[in-house]
This record gives sequence, structure tokens and C-alpha cells, in this order.
Amino acid sequence: MDLSLSPESSHDAAVHSGVDLIEIERVRDVLGRHGDRFLNRIYTTREQDYCGDRLQELAARFAAKEAVMKALGTGVRGVGWREIEVLANARGKPIVLLHGRARTRANRLGFRRVEISMTHERSMACAFAVAISEPRMTVSPQ
Repeated sequence: MDLSLSPESSHDAAVHSGVDLIEIERVRDVLGRHGDRFLNRIYTTREQDYCGDRLQELAARFAAKEAVMKALGTGVRGVGWREIEVLANARGKPIVLLHGRARTRANRLGFRRVEISMTHERSMACAFAVAISEPRMTVSPQ
């Protein structure tokens, strides 16, 4: 028996995007006022370990979390900051891990992965997120 794999016509791949831009000085100000309280509310332990005291990295990850929230359609009230984790793979490429409500929301929308791009310059950090669903495949006998 031969099998054929083809995308279901009722569910093509979907893509949702989000972008965020932040002044690095804002992160410096909030960190100066709230210190560890701010860090522990926004960033996971692994993110804090990776970024250390590099404000540009912290700001880029803050922007990335907001961009992911926008791509998921939740805004800042729909998921917790630490439920979106922005790390780097062995080659330094940013990766997004979703936890808790963020993961539940992504699953409900059919998103199988979130890609992220981040950049920073002297005074600004920016991130662009894309949440991607995979088309469902049907198996039919030939």
C-alpha cells in the first residue's frame, strides 16, 4: 500500500508576528530603582546567568519577551514574563522556550515554534518574534 502525505486544506501554516523596541536607558533606570526585584520578576535564572550585568542583553530580552507576547496575541497581561524564556543555542542563536500559560496559549493556537531575532545599538534594543504553526498532514492510501 502506498501512502500520500498532504497538507489539510482547512489548516495551512499560520504565522503571527510581534515586534518591540525599547530604550536601554529604561532598563538601566528600572534596574537602578528595583534591582533584584526587577530581575527576578522579568528574567529566569538562566537568562540572568547568560546576561550578567550586560544591559544591552537584558534590554534585548525584555523586547523579545514583549514581541513574543504580541505574536501570541496576549499582551503583557496574558502571560507571565518568566513564562517566556529567551536563551541561546550552542552557536549563540537566540531561542525561545515557552512555559506555563505562554505554552498553553501557543498550543491552543497550534504554534509549534517561535523564532526570534534581537539586536541592540548604543541606546536601543529591538526584537522581532514569529510564532509558526505547522500545517496538519493527512495520510491517505494511494
